[in-house]
Amino acid sequence: MVVVERVLNQTPREKTRLDVETIVEAGLRIAAQPGATAVTVRELGAMLGTDPTAIYRHFRNKESLMEALLDRLLAMSLERVSAPREDWRARITQLMSATLDVFVTYPAIGLEAVVLTTDGPAELSTIELMLDALAQTGLEGEELVRHYATLASYALSYSAGIAREHTLNPSITPDDSQPWIGRTLPVTAASHPRISELREELTALRDREILLLGIEMLLDGAERAGAEARSSAQPPPAP
Repeated sequence: MVVVERVLNQTPREKTRLDVETIVEAGLRIAAQPGATAVTVRELGAMLGTDPTAIYRHFRNKESLMEALLDRLLAMSLERVSAPREDWRARITQLMSATLDVFVTYPAIGLEAVVLTTDGPAELSTIELMLDALAQTGLEGEELVRHYATLASYALSYSAGIAREHTLNPSITPDDSQPWIGRTLPVTAASHPRISELREELTALRDREILLLGIEMLLDGAERAGAEARSSAQPPPAP
């Protein structure tokens, strides 16, 4: 296995004094290595020059370790949001684009986003940013939460899926945007007329393009819903 071979070929380092930050930084280095499909305590021990079981003195289990690593990725994404608060669309778009960039840089961590909730400070700040941005459309209460949840689920699952593709194909660099379909669609006009008609357009689509297009459409929907909510909340004109 690639992971085992990589560990066996590593030269043990001088033992490092362990703390949460040191372990997280080592986990990021492992996740960024080409071909890394997971961050294991065995690899962490080899990189840090310590017995792998020492990792569990700082994390109660493997899941809590991955939660800390994923929360670090979310913090990196937040740092790249530079648009002012009033430009709510730009803030969300920057956040989602940065999340994809960070996930494909550390794909062995990013792919965990579909199954992990960190409850960490970066995740909570991410939720706060998105709720605050969407609230500026006029959404509130249950409708605000529903639009937030739809947008977050779409962006995280899509970005995690792209990250997984990067673990399966180590030749892909973080800057590569892969074909959305990734195959030639071998159909005929007689069997599948619509696919045949649009084959060139379908095969030209790229992952990042689809992610950002989907986000744009979801934000359009939130903006329309917010405008409707504001309109319905206005008092009727005086007779």
